[in-house]
Amino acid sequence: MTGEQWPRGAGVTIGFPPGATEDTPVFVISVAAELSGLHAQTLRSYDRLGLVSPGRTPAGGRRYSAKDIAVLREVQRLSQEEGVNLAGIKRIIELENQVDALRGRVQELMEELATAHAAAEQAAAQVHASYRRDLVPVRQETALVVWKPNRRRRR
Repeated sequence: MTGEQWPRGAGVTIGFPPGATEDTPVFVISVAAELSGLHAQTLRSYDRLGLVSPGRTPAGGRRYSAKDIAVLREVQRLSQEEGVNLAGIKRIIELENQVDALRGRVQELMEELATAHAAAEQAAAQVHASYRRDLVPVRQETALVVWKPNRRRRR
Protein backbone atom coordinates (compact mmCIF):
# COMPACT_ATOMS: atom_id res chain seq x y z
CA MET A 1 0.00 0.00 0.00
CA THR A 2 1.20 3.48 -0.79
CA GLY A 3 0.42 6.32 1.57
CA GLU A 4 -0.99 9.61 0.40
CA GLN A 5 -2.19 12.49 2.48
CA TRP A 6 -5.81 13.25 1.73
CA PRO A 7 -7.36 15.68 1.69
CA ARG A 8 -4.24 17.66 1.08
CA GLY A 9 -3.14 19.47 4.19
CA ALA A 10 -5.55 17.59 6.48
CA GLY A 11 -2.77 15.82 8.34
CA VAL A 12 -4.32 12.38 7.82
CA THR A 13 -2.48 9.78 5.78
CA ILE A 14 -4.68 7.29 3.97
CA GLY A 15 -3.18 4.14 2.47
CA PHE A 16 -4.22 3.23 -1.05
CA PRO A 17 -3.88 -0.17 -2.68
CA PRO A 18 -1.49 -0.23 -5.66
CA GLY A 19 -3.08 1.42 -8.69
CA ALA A 20 -5.82 3.11 -6.65
CA THR A 21 -6.43 6.86 -6.88
CA GLU A 22 -8.38 9.34 -4.80
CA ASP A 23 -11.48 8.42 -6.84
CA THR A 24 -11.21 4.66 -6.25
CA PRO A 25 -13.90 3.45 -3.82
CA VAL A 26 -12.00 1.34 -1.29
CA PHE A 27 -13.20 2.24 2.23
CA VAL A 28 -16.08 0.43 3.92
CA ILE A 29 -18.59 2.61 5.74
CA SER A 30 -17.08 2.07 9.20
CA VAL A 31 -13.64 3.21 8.01
CA ALA A 32 -15.15 6.13 6.09
CA ALA A 33 -17.07 7.17 9.21
CA GLU A 34 -13.90 7.09 11.28
CA LEU A 35 -11.87 9.00 8.68
CA SER A 36 -14.54 11.66 8.24
CA GLY A 37 -15.36 12.00 11.93
CA LEU A 38 -19.03 11.22 11.33
CA HIS A 39 -21.30 8.39 12.44
CA ALA A 40 -22.00 5.59 9.95
CA GLN A 41 -25.73 6.35 10.14
CA THR A 42 -24.98 9.95 9.11
CA LEU A 43 -23.12 8.66 6.06
CA ARG A 44 -26.12 6.51 5.13
CA SER A 45 -28.36 9.55 5.53
CA TYR A 46 -26.09 11.69 3.34
CA ASP A 47 -26.16 8.93 0.72
CA ARG A 48 -29.98 8.90 0.73
CA LEU A 49 -30.04 12.71 0.40
CA GLY A 50 -27.56 12.60 -2.49
CA LEU A 51 -24.87 14.63 -0.74
CA VAL A 52 -22.24 11.92 -1.09
CA SER A 53 -22.87 8.91 -3.31
CA PRO A 54 -20.27 6.22 -2.62
CA GLY A 55 -19.46 3.39 -4.97
CA ARG A 56 -21.17 0.03 -4.49
CA THR A 57 -19.93 -3.51 -4.38
CA PRO A 58 -21.73 -6.19 -6.42
CA ALA A 59 -23.52 -7.14 -3.19
CA GLY A 60 -24.64 -3.52 -2.66
CA GLY A 61 -22.23 -2.51 0.11
CA ARG A 62 -21.01 1.08 0.16
CA ARG A 63 -17.38 1.81 -0.67
CA TYR A 64 -16.06 5.33 -0.14
CA SER A 65 -13.15 6.91 -1.97
CA ALA A 66 -10.68 9.39 -0.49
CA LYS A 67 -12.48 12.07 -2.48
CA ASP A 68 -15.77 11.04 -0.83
CA ILE A 69 -14.09 11.37 2.59
CA ALA A 70 -12.99 14.91 1.69
CA VAL A 71 -16.55 15.78 0.62
CA LEU A 72 -17.92 14.35 3.89
CA ARG A 73 -15.51 16.52 5.85
CA GLU A 74 -16.56 19.57 3.84
CA VAL A 75 -20.25 18.78 4.44
CA GLN A 76 -19.55 18.58 8.16
CA ARG A 77 -17.60 21.85 8.10
CA LEU A 78 -20.29 23.72 6.15
CA SER A 79 -23.00 22.37 8.43
CA GLN A 80 -21.31 22.92 11.78
CA GLU A 81 -19.03 25.91 11.24
CA GLU A 82 -20.92 27.86 8.59
CA GLY A 83 -24.47 26.92 9.60
CA VAL A 84 -25.52 25.89 6.09
CA ASN A 85 -28.48 23.50 5.91
CA LEU A 86 -28.22 20.21 3.99
CA ALA A 87 -30.19 21.51 0.99
CA GLY A 88 -27.77 24.42 0.74
CA ILE A 89 -24.80 22.10 1.07
CA LYS A 90 -26.17 19.90 -1.71
CA ARG A 91 -26.49 22.96 -3.96
CA ILE A 92 -22.95 24.09 -3.10
CA ILE A 93 -21.60 20.64 -3.99
CA GLU A 94 -23.54 20.63 -7.28
CA LEU A 95 -22.19 24.07 -8.19
CA GLU A 96 -18.62 23.10 -7.27
CA ASN A 97 -18.93 19.99 -9.45
CA GLN A 98 -20.27 22.15 -12.28
CA VAL A 99 -17.36 24.58 -11.90
CA ASP A 100 -14.90 21.66 -11.99
CA ALA A 101 -16.54 20.32 -15.15
CA LEU A 102 -16.42 23.76 -16.77
CA ARG A 103 -12.76 24.16 -15.85
CA GLY A 104 -12.07 20.83 -17.52
CA ARG A 105 -13.97 21.94 -20.62
CA VAL A 106 -12.06 25.23 -20.74
CA GLN A 107 -8.81 23.27 -20.57
CA GLU A 108 -9.96 21.05 -23.45
CA LEU A 109 -10.90 24.10 -25.52
CA MET A 110 -7.55 25.76 -24.77
CA GLU A 111 -5.76 22.64 -25.99
CA GLU A 112 -7.92 22.54 -29.14
CA LEU A 113 -7.20 26.22 -29.74
CA ALA A 114 -3.46 25.67 -29.34
CA THR A 115 -3.62 22.77 -31.79
CA ALA A 116 -5.61 24.83 -34.31
CA HIS A 117 -3.23 27.77 -33.90
CA ALA A 118 -0.21 25.53 -34.52
CA ALA A 119 -1.89 24.05 -37.61
CA ALA A 120 -2.68 27.54 -38.94
CA GLU A 121 0.92 28.65 -38.41
CA GLN A 122 2.18 25.55 -40.18
CA ALA A 123 -0.20 26.15 -43.11
CA ALA A 124 0.92 29.79 -43.33
CA ALA A 125 4.56 28.68 -43.31
CA GLN A 126 3.86 26.27 -46.18
CA VAL A 127 2.18 29.02 -48.19
CA HIS A 128 5.09 31.38 -47.57
CA ALA A 129 7.55 28.66 -48.57
CA SER A 130 5.75 28.21 -51.89
CA TYR A 131 6.10 31.89 -52.90
CA ARG A 132 8.15 32.59 -55.98
CA ARG A 133 11.48 33.95 -54.89
CA ASP A 134 11.90 36.16 -57.97
CA LEU A 135 8.88 38.25 -57.01
CA VAL A 136 9.44 41.04 -54.57
CA PRO A 137 6.47 42.53 -52.79
CA VAL A 138 6.29 46.29 -53.17
CA ARG A 139 4.24 48.50 -50.94
CA GLN A 140 1.95 50.72 -52.98
CA GLU A 141 2.78 53.96 -51.21
CA THR A 142 6.46 53.58 -52.03
CA ALA A 143 6.04 52.28 -55.56
CA LEU A 144 7.52 54.32 -58.38
CA VAL A 145 6.11 54.00 -61.86
CA VAL A 146 8.39 54.82 -64.75
CA TRP A 147 6.49 55.92 -67.80
CA LYS A 148 7.87 56.44 -71.22
CA PRO A 149 5.54 57.93 -73.79
CA ASN A 150 5.48 56.37 -77.22
CA ARG A 151 7.33 58.63 -79.57
CA ARG A 152 5.70 58.55 -82.89
CA ARG A 153 7.12 60.36 -85.69
CA ARG A 154 4.99 62.96 -87.26
CA ARG A 155 4.74 62.87 -90.90
